[in-house]
Order: sequence, then C-alpha cells, then structure tokens
Amino acid sequence: MEYVKLGRTGLEVSRLCLGCMSYGVPERGTHPWTMEEEESRPFIRQALEMGINFFDTANVYSDGTSEEIVGRALKDYAHRDDVVIATKVHGKMRPGPNGGGLSRKVILSEIDNSLRRLGTDYVDLYQIHRWDPLTPIEETLEALNDVVRAGKARYIGASSMYAWQFMKALDISKRNGWASFVSMQNHVNLLYREEEREMLPLCREEGIGVIPWSPLARGRLTRDWNEETSRSESDAFGKTLYNAFEDADRQIVERVAEIANERGVPRAQIALAWVIQKNPVTAPIIGATKLHHLEDAAAALDIKLTSEEIARLEEPYVPHPVSGF
Repeated sequence: MEYVKLGRTGLEVSRLCLGCMSYGVPERGTHPWTMEEEESRPFIRQALEMGINFFDTANVYSDGTSEEIVGRALKDYAHRDDVVIATKVHGKMRPGPNGGGLSRKVILSEIDNSLRRLGTDYVDLYQIHRWDPLTPIEETLEALNDVVRAGKARYIGASSMYAWQFMKALDISKRNGWASFVSMQNHVNLLYREEEREMLPLCREEGIGVIPWSPLARGRLTRDWNEETSRSESDAFGKTLYNAFEDADRQIVERVAEIANERGVPRAQIALAWVIQKNPVTAPIIGATKLHHLEDAAAALDIKLTSEEIARLEEPYVPHPVSGF
C-alpha cells in the first residue's frame, strides 16, 4: 500500500480510502441496500490487512449505525493511532428544528454524538457534508475551529460545493486565524468531470487534499450499461447523477470495457486507475460490498494508464450539469 500526505498537512493516509456508507442497518436511514454489522466487519478487517488506514463515514449514514459499526470494528482490529477516521456533519439526524445543517448548535452537538458512536475521543478528519446556505459560513467555521481547539478533531475538511464557496471559506479561516479546510471530498469519475474546471485547479493551487467520492460512478463504470444491481435500482440519489447524457456516458463505459479487455483486468481497475492518476487526487473513496472490490482497488494502484489510453477514455465526454451538491 502507498501512503501520501493529505494535502499540505503532515497526516499520512493510504492511497485508498474505504468509504463506509455501505455498512449500516438497512432499516435505518435511506439506504436499504446496506450491510449488517456481521457482514460489514470482514471488509474493514481486510482493508486493514491490505494496509488501508483511511476510513470515511458520516453521521447521517444509516442513521448513525455506520459510525457505530466502523467504530467497533476499528477498535477490535486496529490500534487507534494507526488509523485515520473521517466522518461528516450536515445531514438531518432528527425531525424538527436544529436536526441538521451547520449551525454552531448542530456542529457542537453532532461531533459529540459521532464520537460516542465511533467510540473514540477524536476524529482525524471532520468534514462538512455539504454547504449550508441557511447558516453564515463564519458561524460554521468558528464552530469547527472550536472543535479542533477542543481536541475533538485533528483536521477539518469539506465536501461538494462550488469552488467560489470553498475559496471564500478558506479565506475567512485564514483571516481569522482559524483551523482551515485541508481536504475536499468531491464528485470525480469518468462520467462526471466538471470538477476539473475549477475545483481541482483550486485544490492544486492551495495544497488541498482531494478524496473523491463515487470514483466508479456508483458502479456504472464496472458493468455493462444496462446491467442493474439491487443498489442501482433503489439508490434514489444515484439516479440523479448520471441520467443527463446517456449516449456519451455509454460510450465511456464501453471504452473502459475495451481497455480492460486489452489489459486483461477488471473494468473497475481501469476506471479507478484513471481517478488515481488525476492530479491532485490524494485517495479515492472506494465502496466495497464484495471482497474482490478491495482487491481490484489495490490492484488499480499498480496500473499506469498511457496517455493514449487516457485520451481514449476521456474523448467521448461532454459537459454535464453540475450535480452532487
């Protein structure tokens, strides 16, 4: 396993991050395709055995049960100092006022709730899951700074938003001497490349670590275009991401299959290798619901796509509507 610094920080993370949205109680939250705890634990254990030290979850995943499952598994299989735990805040955790968002009240409550569920005194990376247009960003950033100063988070990060919003947040933190975002968890894959226009250049210039979500486009890049899975059939959010330009997207999926066939490797390795080689990506967030998913992800680290292969993969792409925010 390769290890790199997360942006300009001294934090060393594996070149792959295990995304833990798939691990949670199916009856809790909005993901009926998730895996129960006993099914989930082998994936976390295998990831650790492969050298993955970076694990990403969120308070809203399966109504907090993802954090509980991840926390118990990491406590059983690893020493706390050997792993990097990332979680997120923003989603609605309960009905009524102050049940979600990024107000000071919510952030200071939810960090404690996440720490309790994870069974740890601190998280390594505490991320805002989305931008909150109803809360002044200054309030959010000052609360996050207080979380860091209290020792409840080592670093803070952000997820999908417009580049101008991210730059505004970075500037406000700098002017106030507050803890600043060190990472961006955004939507990057062969079927969605809009982040290459502004966000990726911004992260490169500012030394921000990039940890893309959905690097395999919800699995669409790993199978025939018309093939469905239980997740794809029930994933309402996923259906909003890749339906705008089906003709172009289908061509990209076919190019992935062609190059995978030429190299004699699974399609997932080609699609993930493209993301890994994209500057300034630090560590794609991979989902795994079959053990070979982890093996394919690790093997992708050894694939170096040629400039000709990259051109073939990218050629059919057409601009897409901004999505995933």
